[in-house]
Amino acid sequence: MLFAPPDPEILSRRDVIIASLKTIVPDGVVEAPSDLSAYESDALPSYRQRPLVAVLPKSAEQVCAILRYAAQAGVPIVPRGAGTSLSGGALPRADGILIGMGRMSRILEIDYENRCVTLEPGVTNAAITRAVEAEGFYYAPDPSSQIACTIGGNIAENSGGLHCLKYGLTTNNLMGVKFVLPGGEMITLGGKAHASAGLDLLGLITGSEGLLGMVVEATVRIIRKAPVTRTMLASFDAVPDAGACVAAIIGDGVVPAAMEFMDRKTIGAVEAYNAPGYPADAEAILIIDADGTEAEVADAMARIKIHVEACKGRLREATETKARAKMWQGRKAAFAAMGRLQPDMICMDGTIPRHALPRVLEGIAAMSEQYGLGCCNVFHAGDGNLHPLIIFDAMKPGELDKAEAFGADILRLCVKVGGVLTGEHGVGIEKRDLMTEMFSEADLDQQHRVKCAFDSGGLFNPGKVFPTLAACVEQGHMHVRGAQLPHPHLPRF
Repeated sequence: MLFAPPDPEILSRRDVIIASLKTIVPDGVVEAPSDLSAYESDALPSYRQRPLVAVLPKSAEQVCAILRYAAQAGVPIVPRGAGTSLSGGALPRADGILIGMGRMSRILEIDYENRCVTLEPGVTNAAITRAVEAEGFYYAPDPSSQIACTIGGNIAENSGGLHCLKYGLTTNNLMGVKFVLPGGEMITLGGKAHASAGLDLLGLITGSEGLLGMVVEATVRIIRKAPVTRTMLASFDAVPDAGACVAAIIGDGVVPAAMEFMDRKTIGAVEAYNAPGYPADAEAILIIDADGTEAEVADAMARIKIHVEACKGRLREATETKARAKMWQGRKAAFAAMGRLQPDMICMDGTIPRHALPRVLEGIAAMSEQYGLGCCNVFHAGDGNLHPLIIFDAMKPGELDKAEAFGADILRLCVKVGGVLTGEHGVGIEKRDLMTEMFSEADLDQQHRVKCAFDSGGLFNPGKVFPTLAACVEQGHMHVRGAQLPHPHLPRF
């Protein structure tokens, strides 16, 4: 089993739990099995499980009340944003309350003077930019799922996106939050005028994957649109040449706003999907944004051209706004385009040192041959955040197991070359059993201690991230919540 078996005592209290939740959120409790099917998986759809019940609060006060009740009743909690998690982070528990934050979707304040926006966690990533772009501002983190993913989920996973190379991940653009602890107490971390001192608790909860509590309000940084942005496409006849070019550009001190990699298989699928005009004969391309003042952009372009040519590449610039948008539309459609190649896909997420790009790409190609499965490479090349797309047909016996084994080997290779298991998708359940590849027992023990400091009852998103059963000791009482048991499998579809 992927989780410890559901607690039969909690299952026996389902009607009481539902009735109690209805007193807190009268119009937002989902209980019918057919309705709960909408919440049984996230964007890692190979694993599915219906929650005990789902509740959809409209306010921070309702969230506090739900968490107070759950703590008193000893019922596990699984937070959920838009369900776009690619690591199973929002996978429900059969004995747990799933809290969906989609109805908390108000932008509370736009403060141009302090260049920030205060909003509820259900606001989508793209909605922030739409709210401020008329004044020449935007929100920098831009995951591919930005039209759907919410800021609460972005904070939980520390999401990045295409332009995180220059402007940073969520953690670099988050100024403060209102955060509800597992017992229902709400605290404030950071803020508009916050100056960091002592423990960086805001940094701690960013990327904590729903293990420590829930964000009910956030203040994020907005930035002015650069006066000049130029987009170019570099094409190469060999994948290692493209990898070497990335390392050379960054090594020269040039920091593009974005630098994205796509290989031949991805290029072909995207061209067939929305025809952005990529060169059909290229083995690899880099899509690069340079922004800033005219002088800064001209200098960056000149230096990038030198490195592209030195790595045997060809450079083409998109000179008009529509051409730039079309070039980027192809990159953002890469995941969807995989459906033209195979019915199913697993999107991996490891991060490596840039100098290791050629070696890792060669290793992935060898693994693809070994497993007999296709793999399309598309990723944030500038910061080494890989997103290999393993394509397969889950209806063919054994292919899902092979795809998962292939993905695990990719992540092991990332760690072996000095990288890490995840760049922005999180650990969730997908990478949970690989944590020992990267962390020692002492490392994991320290992480458990942090978890227990916030959540002594082990109620928040139990069974995620940590590869072994964990216990929290509080005032002489031991609280244990299920994590891995031998042979982890849930129903998979």
